[in-house]
Amino acid sequence: MEPISILDADQCWNLLSESVFGRLALSVDGEPEIFPINAYAADGTVLFRTGEGTKLSEIAVNGRVAFETDGFTSKIGWSVVAKGTARILTGTSEIAEADKLPLKPWVPTLKMNYVVIDVEEITGRRFKFGPEPDRYPV
Repeated sequence: MEPISILDADQCWNLLSESVFGRLALSVDGEPEIFPINAYAADGTVLFRTGEGTKLSEIAVNGRVAFETDGFTSKIGWSVVAKGTARILTGTSEIAEADKLPLKPWVPTLKMNYVVIDVEEITGRRFKFGPEPDRYPV
């Protein structure tokens, strides 16, 4: 196994669908921001819940976002980045369907809003951990 290998889309979706935590990257007043979120991924989308505030306000203005999730053991690691357009669910039937999914807030706060990211690009890498190669080989 190479120290770094590129994952194909199926491998990325498999890892993403098994993840429940990641980071949402978006632009707030023209500046990059990253927020930790718990999420649910399936069928080309990433779904999360949020309360009123910065994430919701910025998505209403600029829906271009990235979601990153990763994992590791003592020997290997991986990272998946999904880029796309986020939109706030507003339709009664969409919200009712989202309510059926296994997505509950982790912290005891009200998160009344569902946001779905329609993923347009997904990339990933797997990493094999080990010692740094010799900088000055003989």
